[in-house]
Amino acid sequence: MRINIFKSLLVSFFLLISFFGYASENENKEGEPFDTKELIFHHIKDSHGFHVAGDISIPLPVILWTDNGLITFMSSEFHHDIEGKTIVEKKGLKFVNLHEKIYQLNADAKAVSFDAEHHPLNAIRPFDISITKNVFSMFLSMMVMLLIFLTAAKSYRKSTNGMPSGIGKFLEPIILFIRDEVAIPNIGEKKHHKYMPYLLTIFFFIWLNNIFGLIPFFPFSSNLSGNIAFTFTLAAITFIVTLLSSKKYYWKHILWMPGLPVPMKLFLAPIEIIGMFVKPIALMIRLFANITAGHVIILSLISLVFIFQSAVVGIGSVLFAVFISVIEVLVVAIQAYIFTLLSALYFGQALEEEH
Repeated sequence: MRINIFKSLLVSFFLLISFFGYASENENKEGEPFDTKELIFHHIKDSHGFHVAGDISIPLPVILWTDNGLITFMSSEFHHDIEGKTIVEKKGLKFVNLHEKIYQLNADAKAVSFDAEHHPLNAIRPFDISITKNVFSMFLSMMVMLLIFLTAAKSYRKSTNGMPSGIGKFLEPIILFIRDEVAIPNIGEKKHHKYMPYLLTIFFFIWLNNIFGLIPFFPFSSNLSGNIAFTFTLAAITFIVTLLSSKKYYWKHILWMPGLPVPMKLFLAPIEIIGMFVKPIALMIRLFANITAGHVIILSLISLVFIFQSAVVGIGSVLFAVFISVIEVLVVAIQAYIFTLLSALYFGQALEEEH
């Protein structure tokens, strides 16, 4: 518990330093009051580079497919501009970064023009397959997972008494917990084995990415689980696996509920069909909303320091931020567990045999 509190103090301390620099930079350059909304979205949204401090950032490759073929360049060529003022020319085409979305300007355009709702009029979005910070963090977490599990597997192979060493000792209780408390109770003793690789992968993948998102001073930190596209993809995979695993009784239960009068069957069938799609949607929204909410609360608390510019408010904000950070240490693991548990529950429902 003391270690978690110490980590949370470090998180809040570096958040405070980072935000103070951001606030000072805004006031010096623009002379405008502190914008909490801009700060929050600046830290939780995806981008084409990792912002470290001030004008220091780690660029990432921009990869675009256009009419002139594949075009690649580093995001540093935009010189930290996300307002569309800096134009990058490649293969006779002009590109701008407009709020972390890459646009291709018309051939005769010298600057981006906007309509009344601030939508670009003389630019289109090319097919963008860039390595953004969320994509980079996802690849990084995959490499870390491979390193961890290959190291654990190696410790099992070298063991003479069947007991792992090193990282294997840490992973074994977690793996046994997922097997004994998640997979077997929901899927069954006989059928759970083939789903264990997916359940373990989804648990550690979500947990690891959530942990990365809790480290604001880590250069490659990103809010990956707070990206709706990421959670949608995970929920879609669970949905597809559920459909591929489904037995006859699963569809009979949905389309023609056994043991009920025909009018009631006709009434329940559309509800059950809707429910079949609501389940993965609930998976998607639950993970996205809980992770995003934690980040927004911490950022909002720290922002109070710059809004009120009071030492008393600053101390209170940091203390509350530490408290929320301690909770977040638990939430990141709980959300990974809930996603894994519900996935196992859906698999078990699809595999259920007729009584």
